Amino acid sequence: MRIDRCPSRDAVSSTGRTDTKIRRMQMPSSLDPALPRCEARRQQILDAAAECFAREGFHGTSIARLSKEAGMSSGHIYHFFANKETIIAALIERRLECAQEMARHFESAEDVFQALLDRVDIGLREKTEREYAALEMEIYAEAARNPDVASILMEADRIKRGHLVKVFQKARLSRASEHAEQSSSESMEAETEILMALFDGLAARAISHPELDREAMAPLLRKVMRALL
Repeated sequence: MRIDRCPSRDAVSSTGRTDTKIRRMQMPSSLDPALPRCEARRQQILDAAAECFAREGFHGTSIARLSKEAGMSSGHIYHFFANKETIIAALIERRLECAQEMARHFESAEDVFQALLDRVDIGLREKTEREYAALEMEIYAEAARNPDVASILMEADRIKRGHLVKVFQKARLSRASEHAEQSSSESMEAETEILMALFDGLAARAISHPELDREAMAPLLRKVMRALL
């Protein structure tokens, strides 16, 4: 599987709302995104960019290098994206779409809390996959330097966080009989921040400690989720 792809992305298209601030930097208006072939080519560029950025860095990847990885001309890439900044914006949106797709999966589950627990091993493996983690760090690094990318990343985080608050609220309700305490909205926001920090931080650990014991960590992550939710 190419890095930075939802496991089900190629089989199931995302229908979730994406904020216009995230879409604003992506493609020229002259390109019709409804055309399947155009979208396939666009995803081909993003796949190549994810590989190159993770391996060589955002600033270490030239458009010429990207065109070679993607197997198309530089002019073809510029037809879809104005510059590398718009490509990284599109990669942020693609990760957001994955998160929205996963949130819908949880929200539709009969037992939301159990669905979250069942997903821990997969989430742990995905977050600590080295190429995925390297791209994550590259996106954060560019956001730290580039206000436009930072704005897009923060907006994506706001949308993702909102989805997760709803999922965690449903998870709390699904186990209300064993967890009578009800959280205020402020408390649920804080609990969501903690869980996001915990899982997002796995990417950094995968870079600084690639040999981390995933099998030992999974039950402990479930223990934390039980304590918080």
